[in-house]
Amino acid sequence: MNDRAALELLLAHGELSRAQIGRLTGLSKPTASQMLARLEDAGLVVESGTSAGHRGPGAVLYTVNGAAGYAAGLDVTPGLITAAVADLSGRTLGTYELARPERLGPEVRQVEAALAGAARAAGLAPEALNRVVIGTPLAFDPKDGRLRYPSHLTGWRSPTLAAEFAEGLPVPVRCENDVNLVAVAEHRSGAARGRDDFFLLWNEEGIGGALVFGGRLHRGRSGGAGEVGFMPVPGTPLVRDVDAAQTGGYQDLAGCQAVPRIAERLGLDYCADIEALRPRGGRPAQHSVLRVATAVVEHAARAEDGPYRALLEEFAAGVATGLASITAVLDPELVVLCGGVMLAGGEPLRELVEAELAGLSVCRPPLVLGEIRERPVLRGALEEALTAVRDEVFDTSR
Repeated sequence: MNDRAALELLLAHGELSRAQIGRLTGLSKPTASQMLARLEDAGLVVESGTSAGHRGPGAVLYTVNGAAGYAAGLDVTPGLITAAVADLSGRTLGTYELARPERLGPEVRQVEAALAGAARAAGLAPEALNRVVIGTPLAFDPKDGRLRYPSHLTGWRSPTLAAEFAEGLPVPVRCENDVNLVAVAEHRSGAARGRDDFFLLWNEEGIGGALVFGGRLHRGRSGGAGEVGFMPVPGTPLVRDVDAAQTGGYQDLAGCQAVPRIAERLGLDYCADIEALRPRGGRPAQHSVLRVATAVVEHAARAEDGPYRALLEEFAAGVATGLASITAVLDPELVVLCGGVMLAGGEPLRELVEAELAGLSVCRPPLVLGEIRERPVLRGALEEALTAVRDEVFDTSR
């Protein structure tokens, strides 16, 4: 336990002296010395220099040995796979983007190519990696890793996908829902730091949620916890066949496609950016709806009155309507609002949603905006992979 505590301190602080580790752990100097000697012998820590800025000889500083293990994370989206490799200390060594991965054929080959590119950028062979976590907009059964819900990715439909990755890749692999990984990133280093019970609402191409209870992800019996997109809400038709439906429920009320619909109902002319995305003679193409929604919401968030303010208020009411049902069941300590649409609205949208929720629910958790703006799914995937690698390397060294 002392050895693990010392490693956690070094991961948090970067480098520490023997005396600093002793003070932070409450251990005596001889005990701290023995502990560091064990960690050095196991190859988990190395000397990184000496302290300066005081009289006398500098104290030897220690840091985590990054080369003791390597982790990789992948963010899989339609038309793009982004991969990154980090060492045991958490330092990102290399990233790689694989565009149009579907041209490579089977999903195993797509992941293999993205993984090889990131490993190459990190100066490693794929076989040197200890663990990979793949983030996708899918739900995997936590018991056996089977895909339980329809895939929104072309080709990613095999219920045994996780097993195929395990068999076809040279490194242990785990698949995880992308919104769950955003919650991991926000919990470790974002808006939910220090909060062990929270709900995260993600709003981009689709609406999704993630639940953290007692500091752990809650995936549910079949991996479907947080699949709130088709949740029945007032103002939208009931979705009778969620396996076949593309829209409906909460997604229709407060998803990105609701924004241009509200704008049209209010008689608003889309701004030049939105008009540029409109295909000739029709509505914006499906793949462009997110760009349309974020542009409109961002513009509306700057309006103090008028029709754009009315649009923001109506959209916020839709978001709060679904959250009222969610918070009534969960009563979370915190709600984190993430995804391009929510972040485009910023504080004005957050304040409107929070005020509306206060009138709809007896549970009134504080609402905050997500803080991980740069590749949050990839960040969460790396965090999960690093946790597994650190546990594995530490246990092996014992």
